[in-house]
Amino acid sequence: MSGTTHRRIRLTAALGAVAVLALTGCSSGSSGSGGGQTGFIVGKGGMDTAPVGQREDAPAISGKTLDGGNAALADYKGKVVVLNIWGSWCGPCRAEAAGLQSVAQKYQGQDVQFLGINTRDADPANAVSFEKNFGVTYPSLYDPDGTQILKFPKGSLNPQSIPTTIIVDRQGRLAARSMHAVSADDLEKLLKPVVDEKSQ
Repeated sequence: MSGTTHRRIRLTAALGAVAVLALTGCSSGSSGSGGGQTGFIVGKGGMDTAPVGQREDAPAISGKTLDGGNAALADYKGKVVVLNIWGSWCGPCRAEAAGLQSVAQKYQGQDVQFLGINTRDADPANAVSFEKNFGVTYPSLYDPDGTQILKFPKGSLNPQSIPTTIIVDRQGRLAARSMHAVSADDLEKLLKPVVDEKSQ
C-alpha cells in the first residue's frame, strides 16, 4: 500500500469519526454510556467518573493552537487538565462557553489548566471569532479533521459527542467526562474532587 493511499485511508477514518461525533452531539442531552464498562460510575446527563485505581492514561494530545502557538497535554503534567472539545458551529458549545471560562478563571492558581480542542471548523477564523465573542482566554488546539480526538482509547472516558468535557488528573489519567453542554456548577462537581485528590 502506497504512502498516499495510507494517508487517504487515515484521513477518511478521521473525518468519519468526527462526523459520528457531530451526529451524536449538538443535540438535546446525551445519556451516560459507561454503564456497560467496568470501573465507571455513571452520573446523570452523560456525566461519568472513573475511580483513581481504574483510570486509563490520557492520549498524547498535541498540536497547533488557534493563536498560532503549540500546546501538548504533556506540558501540563502535574496539573489537573480540563479538556473541552468544541466547534464554533455547535449550539451547545456556545451555551457552555461562558461557564467554562468562569470556572477556568475561578481555578487559576490552583494547578488547573483548561485546554480546548476545536474540531470541524474548516476556517480557523470562525473558531478565533468564537473565542473572542465569548471571552475565552485558555488555549485551544486546532483539530479540524479530528486527528487528536481519534487518539482517545475506545472503552475509556473518551469523547463520543460534541461538546464533550474531560477531566485529566495530575498523573495524566482520564478521571471524568461530561458529554453535553456542561454548566459551571456541573463542571465544578466533576472538577473539584479531582483537584482535591492527593497524588495517588
